[in-house]
Amino acid sequence: ESLWTESQRTRAGILFREYPDIKKAYYLSMRLGLIYHQCKHKDTALTRLARWYDEVDRSGFLAFGRVARSIQTHYPEIINFFEKRSTNAASEAFNAKIKSFRSQFRGVKDKAFFLFRLAKIYA
Repeated sequence: ESLWTESQRTRAGILFREYPDIKKAYYLSMRLGLIYHQCKHKDTALTRLARWYDEVDRSGFLAFGRVARSIQTHYPEIINFFEKRSTNAASEAFNAKIKSFRSQFRGVKDKAFFLFRLAKIYA
């Protein structure tokens, strides 16, 4: 919101005035993002995630309920992010490159040669 242009600010004001549910949903999603950007300690993040979860329950939005349940399901992995602030994004990106490389050749027949070419290109 702080990066919005004046016309975006005007359009958002009109949109939020006409559709208050969109405004509520927008701020719920922004608060979740702020937890990840601002919290540096695991305990603080746990507290803020719990508060966010309570807000989602009170809001009644089904889509946010699914997100909240997903967070509950993967709580230990999510909290690990706040300890070291690292993700598996690099390995996911590399996996996508491998899949793309494999699809270019319509599959792999010679596994050893595939791994050799993969190592030469991406090593």
